[in-house]
Amino acid sequence: MVTIEPIMIKGHFFTAVTVCLPKTTLLTISNNTGYIMCGALDVGLLNSRLVDRKIIAGRAVGVKTIDELLMAPLESVTYEAEQHGIFSGMTGVEALLQMVG
Repeated sequence: MVTIEPIMIKGHFFTAVTVCLPKTTLLTISNNTGYIMCGALDVGLLNSRLVDRKIIAGRAVGVKTIDELLMAPLESVTYEAEQHGIFSGMTGVEALLQMVG
């Protein structure tokens, strides 16, 4: 099953996507600038082989719901995310708000 829902954080809209797969769930929250995602995101790949795409993204591990993704500290972020003031340790909400400012 795939669930797509709009969410609002401090007056800014984002899109939350949940993909239920056998034995795991993929979670993302995005806007036109970037996204945060569950542990399935390969930040190392984005920072090495796809660095020219300048992807703004962060990864939180151990999350199972969109609410947990919003509250969890990011375990890793892309180089481009750091250029936008997004760093490991920030919560998902804090990182997403940096994507609108």
